[in-house]
Amino acid sequence: MRPTASDSALKATSTALEALELPPSEARLRIAARTDAEAVARWLDEYRASPQTRRAYRREAERLLLWLAEQGRGLGELRREDLDGYEAFLADPRPVARWIGPVRPRADPRWRPFRGPLSPSSRRQSLVILQGLFAWLVEAGWVGHNPFRLMRDKRRRLDNRQGGIERYLEKPLWDWFWAWLNRPMAADASPRRIFEQSRRRLVFGFAYLLAPRIGEMSAARMNDFVRREGRWWWRVVGKGDKSARIPVPPDMLALLEAWREGLGLPSRPSPDDDGPLLRALDGVRGLGDNRLYRLIRETFGEAADVLEQEEGDEAREAVLRLQRATPHWLRHTALTHQAQAGVELRYLAGTARHSRLDTTARYLHAEDEEWHRQQARHGLGEGSARAGRDGDQR
Repeated sequence: MRPTASDSALKATSTALEALELPPSEARLRIAARTDAEAVARWLDEYRASPQTRRAYRREAERLLLWLAEQGRGLGELRREDLDGYEAFLADPRPVARWIGPVRPRADPRWRPFRGPLSPSSRRQSLVILQGLFAWLVEAGWVGHNPFRLMRDKRRRLDNRQGGIERYLEKPLWDWFWAWLNRPMAADASPRRIFEQSRRRLVFGFAYLLAPRIGEMSAARMNDFVRREGRWWWRVVGKGDKSARIPVPPDMLALLEAWREGLGLPSRPSPDDDGPLLRALDGVRGLGDNRLYRLIRETFGEAADVLEQEEGDEAREAVLRLQRATPHWLRHTALTHQAQAGVELRYLAGTARHSRLDTTARYLHAEDEEWHRQQARHGLGEGSARAGRDGDQR
């Protein structure tokens, strides 16, 4: 495929980004940097111990730098009046061919900074990250001010706390999805197909039962599963380098045993088994974050196609949710369903590894259900569209 004009333009923008020099006063400069890109790189170095966080922060900083470079400006020229325009850009990156595209390796000329327009919560998260970047750059002496501090409605727009969790699969859809993953394979299925199916079951079962983040899944080792006093636990070092151990339910242990047996290993891991949990097709190498992300997205997409073929328009809403679902939806799904199953908030917070209970409380939907039930008592009376009909709305 020949590079398009928009490809060349984006490459030129990236080159301009690297070359753009807006040196601050040497008297106040506290970092070794000559360009905005180098200053951002120094900031990102602060997160080298948290690869997932570093990647997310790099993405947001890069988008801002490219947007500014389009205008021939640098970080030091960002003003309060620019922030509304940038937020609008995140909601609708234009022109589409220049900014939006499918997942590609960064070296691919077809790589684009966006997969699509950002949702309100994603835009809010972007602004939160960039506010932190500018606070650091001010301290580093690279820029003279933090424009985010001038936002009058800063608390509303930069407060990343949200209401209830919405991005998850409801229980009936999850049940269909898991049953689909476990459908019998064809008698003549190839060894590769059998391996891939077994790996998918482990990936989605692991995600649903233990609520890991994607980086925690790809980093998991066999001996992270340990037995103490007859009980199995999963040891994990997660966000912020916090270590924890999570109870392993029987279904997860069964998935682990089946996966290991398929690899030709003893059914249960020993303390010295440091091999990766999730593996590439050779059964030896680990599965990286990017490949795991694509595996999950591809599986959701395949499931959406099957559901649409089998149930048609009746399943349109469910199909759309599967098409939109990302790996982090699995974590939301796991925690939401655990809450609905009656897991106490303190234990749910332990599984989620949240430092604040109000963060975990977003997964509790019981209040919504009760509110909806009581609100249904308030109606239009005789002559309403539902007069004479019985039953609730669920």
